[in-house]
Amino acid sequence: MDTTQTLSPTRQRQRRAQWRRQALTLALLAVGLVAPFVAYPVFLMKVLCFALFACAFNLLLGYAGLLSFGHAAFLATGGYVTGYLLASYPGLTPELGILTGTAAAVALGALFGVLSIRRQGIYFAMVTLALAQLMFFVFVQSPFTGGEDGLHGVPRGELFGLISLNSNLAMYYFVFAVFLIGFAIIQRAVHSPFGQVLKAIRENEPRAVSLGYNVDAYKLLAFVLSAGLAGLAGSTKTLVFQLASLTDAHWHMSGEVILMTLLGGVGTLFGPLVGAGLVVSLQHLLAQSPLGNWVSVILGLIFVVCVLSFRSGIVGEILKSYRKNFK
Repeated sequence: MDTTQTLSPTRQRQRRAQWRRQALTLALLAVGLVAPFVAYPVFLMKVLCFALFACAFNLLLGYAGLLSFGHAAFLATGGYVTGYLLASYPGLTPELGILTGTAAAVALGALFGVLSIRRQGIYFAMVTLALAQLMFFVFVQSPFTGGEDGLHGVPRGELFGLISLNSNLAMYYFVFAVFLIGFAIIQRAVHSPFGQVLKAIRENEPRAVSLGYNVDAYKLLAFVLSAGLAGLAGSTKTLVFQLASLTDAHWHMSGEVILMTLLGGVGTLFGPLVGAGLVVSLQHLLAQSPLGNWVSVILGLIFVVCVLSFRSGIVGEILKSYRKNFK
C-alpha cells in the first residue's frame, strides 16, 4: 500500500518539499566535493565564505523580517579576533581561533540586539548602521587590528594539530565543511518551531504577540544566531586569505550582503548562496576587465534591475514558477 495516498494533501506537499530540499542538499554536496578540481580553490573559498555570510543575513531578513545595515561589524569582528589570536599565539590551532572569533561575534550580536531589537523598520536599520559605524572606528583606532593596514600574515596552522591547511586543497575542504555546518544550522533553525514563530512574527507581529509569544526574545535570538554565523564566515575568510582588513567592517560590506540576498532570493535557503556566487563572480570578472573602476556602479544597476523586475530574486522566481506550473 502506498503510504503517500493516506496522507493529507498538506502533508504530501510538505513531504515533497522535504525531498526536494534533501535532493538539492545532496547535489550541493556533490558539486562542492568536485569543484576544486574544476575551478580555482581560493576563488571557491571566497564564494563559500560570502555565501555563509549571506545565508546568515537572510536568516534575519528573510525569516524574521529584520533589515540590518550593520552586519559587516560581525563579519569583521570574527575576522579580527581570529586573525589576532592566530598571529599572536602561534601554538593556537585554527579551529580554536575560529571558535573564539565566532564567540566574539555572538557577544557583539547580543549587545547590538539588546540595543536595537525593540525598534522596527527603518529605525532598526539605522540603529544597526550606527552601531556598526561605531565598531568601524573602534577597529580603525585599536592597535590590535593594525588600523588601516589591517592584520597581515595570519598563519593557517594545522587543523587539530594534525592536518596542515597551507595546501589550498586541504583549506578548501575545511572551508566547505564549515559552510555545510553553518548551512545545516540555518536549515534546522528555519524548519524548527523556532523558525515557524519567526515567520509568524514577520507576517504579523501583533498576532504573534496576541498568541502569547515573547516576540522580542525570539527576534533577539535570531539576531544573535545570525551575528554568530556572520562571525563564523569572517573568521573563516581571515584564515583563507591570511588577512583581516577594514574592508570587512565598512558599510559597503553591509550593502553587498543585502545585494547578494535580494539577488538570490530573500526568504529562500539557497537564494543567498546563488546571489553570493553571482556577485563574487561578477566582481572577479569585472576587476580583470576595462570596467574594473565601474564595479560598484554595475552592481548598483543590477540591484535596481533585480528590485524592479524580479523582486523575489532568482531562486524565488524559480520557486514561484515551479509552484504555478506544478501546483
